Amino acid sequence: MGTAFFDATNEARARPRDEEVPSPRADAAKGRLRNAAMLQALAAAIWIPQAELLAVSVGRIADGGGLHDVLWPAFGILVLGLVRSCLDATGGRLAFRAARTELSRKRQAAAAALSLSSPVDRGRPASGKAASVIGEQAELIVPYLSRFQPARMKAGLVPLVILAFILPVSWVAALVLLFAAPLIPIFMALIGWRAQAASERQLVATGGLNGFLLDRLRGLTTIRGLDAVDATALKLRSEAELLRARTMVVLKIAFLSSAVLELFAALGVAMIAVYVGFSLLGEIRFGTWVGGLDLTEGLFILLLAPAFFEPLRELSAVWHDRAAGEAALKALDALAGVSLPIRGSAEPAAVVGTEAPDVHLENLAFRYGADEPLILDGFNLDVAAGEHLALLGASGSGKSTLLSLIAGLAPSADGRIMIGGVDLTDETAANLRGGMAWIGQKPHIFAGTIAGNTALGRPGISRGDVGHALAVAKLEKVADAYGNGPLGENGIGLSGGEALRLAIARAVYNPHLKIILADEPTAHLDAATAADVTESLLALAQGRTLIVATHDPLLAARMHRSIRIDADFAMREAAE
Repeated sequence: MGTAFFDATNEARARPRDEEVPSPRADAAKGRLRNAAMLQALAAAIWIPQAELLAVSVGRIADGGGLHDVLWPAFGILVLGLVRSCLDATGGRLAFRAARTELSRKRQAAAAALSLSSPVDRGRPASGKAASVIGEQAELIVPYLSRFQPARMKAGLVPLVILAFILPVSWVAALVLLFAAPLIPIFMALIGWRAQAASERQLVATGGLNGFLLDRLRGLTTIRGLDAVDATALKLRSEAELLRARTMVVLKIAFLSSAVLELFAALGVAMIAVYVGFSLLGEIRFGTWVGGLDLTEGLFILLLAPAFFEPLRELSAVWHDRAAGEAALKALDALAGVSLPIRGSAEPAAVVGTEAPDVHLENLAFRYGADEPLILDGFNLDVAAGEHLALLGASGSGKSTLLSLIAGLAPSADGRIMIGGVDLTDETAANLRGGMAWIGQKPHIFAGTIAGNTALGRPGISRGDVGHALAVAKLEKVADAYGNGPLGENGIGLSGGEALRLAIARAVYNPHLKIILADEPTAHLDAATAADVTESLLALAQGRTLIVATHDPLLAARMHRSIRIDADFAMREAAE
C-alpha cells in the first residue's frame, strides 16, 4: 500500500457499491441493444419482399414480358435495398454504442470495487491480472454485445418469418428447412459449452501471464542480483507456451462450430434446390397445397432458402465472440465482487478539527473470511491523544491488521473502534481517514520528480511548502542532487530509507493530519538509515497520535509506550 491516504492508489474516486452501478443505466443499455437487434432483424426480413419481386420479374421475363413489365419491380427492389442498408447500418451503430456504454459501466464498477477492496484482502487480485482484465480482456465484451446479441435475435426471428412465407407455397420445402434448422443450434450449443470453458481458461492464462510479467519487471533488479534471469526466462517461456496452447484450443473450437453450421446449411439448401429443380421438370408432383410449382414460386423458395440459413451462419461466425465475451464478463464481475471492502467510501471527506485524537478499541474481532478463524478476538486497547505507541510482536500476530482496522481499511467482525470520541463506521470512516497518514514498508513512488512525488498534485502546495516537507523528512540533499530530474517508476534511483522519508514528506502537508499509522517503517534498513527514518517520523509525529507496528527495539524505545501482542492476543505492557 502507499504512504498516505493521499496516494493515488488510495484516492480512487469511487462511490459506494450501491451507487456505482445504477440499475437504470443497465436497463437503458439492454433496451438500446434490443432496439438495435430489432432493426437488424427487420433489415434481414426485408429480403423476403425483395425475393418476391425478383422472382416475379424473372417469371414475367420467362413468360415473354418486356422492360415495362419488370421496371416497377426493379424499382421496388432498389428502394427496399436502400431501406435495408439504412436499417442494418443504424442497428449496427446503435448496438456498437450500447456495447461501448455497457463496457464503460462494467469497467467503472470493477475499478470502483478494486478501489474499495481492502489491502489486507487475501483474495485481492494481482495488479497485473486486474489491469489485464479491465484494460484488455474487457474489450471482448463489445463484439459479444454488438454482434452476438443482434445475431441471436435475428437467428430466432428471421428464419421463422421466412418459414411462414415458404409454408403456403410448399409444405415440403418448409419441412426440409424445419428439419435442418434445429440441428444447427443443438450442435452449436454442445460446442459452445466447450468453447466457453476453453475461453475462460485462455483468459485465466492471459491474466496470469500479465501478472507474472508485471511482478518480474518490478523485481528485475532482485532477479539480476540473485542470478535468476535464466530461471525467470524459462518460466516465462512455459507460461507463454501454456497461453499459446489454450489459444489454439479456442480457435479449433471456433472453426469446428463454423464447419458444423456450413455442413447443415449446405445440405438444407441443396435439398431445397433438388426438390425445386425436379418439381419444375415435372418429376416431382407433390409438396404444394394446390397444383405444382411454377417458375416464380420455385425461384422464390430458392432465393429464401439461403436467407433462411444466413442468420444462423452469422450466429456461427460470432459464436466465438459469445464464449469470449461471457468469460470476460465473468472475469469483470469477479473483480467487482469485493469480499473484504474498506469501511465507507474511498471519496475524500471534510475533516473537522486539528487536535490529536485518542484511540479506543473495545472487544475487537477480525477474520479474513467468513469461513476462516478469528485473527483478533476480544482485543482491547486505549491510546491517549498525542501518544506515541509501539506495537511489538511476532510476525503474523496481527500488528499490521490492527493498523488496517484503525484506518478503516478492513471491516471488523465484532467490537468497536472510537477515534476522538467518534465511532468508526461506514458513515464516518472517510472523514476519519482524511486525518490519517499511512507509512508502509514499501511506499509507491511514481515516475516523476521528487517535488511531484511530494505534492502528489494536491492544490495549494507551493514550492516553499515542498521544501519544508523535504526538510522535515531530511531529504534536502537528495532533492538538491536530483533537482528536476525524474525518478524511475516505483522509486528507482532512491534507496529504501530515502523512499520512506519521501513518504513522510508526503504526509507533512496534510493540513488535517491527526494520526500516523506506521507499519514496520525501519524494517530491512541498516542501523544508520533506520535512525534517520526514525528521526523524520518523530518530527512528523510531534503533536499527533502515532501508532507503530515494529520489530525494531530501537524504534520502540523512542515511543512513549510499547505493548506486546502475543499469539493469543493478550497485551502485556513492555515499557512506560
